[in-house]
Amino acid sequence: MKTQVCVLLYWLLPLLQVKAQVPHWGPCPEPETQSAFDFKQFMGSWFEITKLPAQFEKGRCIETNFTLQFDGTARVISSEILKGELKTIEGTAVVEDKRNPAKLGISFSYVLPYTPYWILSTDYGSWAVVYSCTDILRLFHLDFAWILGRGRSLPPTSVAHGKEIFAKNKIDVSRMVSTRQDDCERDV
Repeated sequence: MKTQVCVLLYWLLPLLQVKAQVPHWGPCPEPETQSAFDFKQFMGSWFEITKLPAQFEKGRCIETNFTLQFDGTARVISSEILKGELKTIEGTAVVEDKRNPAKLGISFSYVLPYTPYWILSTDYGSWAVVYSCTDILRLFHLDFAWILGRGRSLPPTSVAHGKEIFAKNKIDVSRMVSTRQDDCERDV
């Protein structure tokens, strides 16, 4: 069994690194999330300021809009400009655990399960710190991290504060990169 796992990792890890994710040994961490999180206050537009690189986000001007639905879920529309073209994807966000409403799940397909979208901290009006993690056979995990803003930029102190929140939760964001948020209206 150990040999099979080593062979799997030998072939899988280089593929994952090419796509920008860096696998980490062991299962996903369990970071602290926003206490007394208010799902309704989180609704609206959020702009990606910084992120851990992800294969599903290759463009610029990345924005996600959350709209509360009558059934208590949220309609999620994410957009980016990729090669001069506006690309959008629509999904659904749900509160997965009523006892911890900051642990959201998002799905962009009816056939795929919800993926974690955990709000570690937010002031609702200007910034949010978001984390997601995918376990692979509980042997290793791939994590995703974002610092979001209500506008297309944030003061450096807000970005530093977001990185401190990740560090406090032992989430390595040393590879975090800024998302281009300029010339977004005139290029599309």
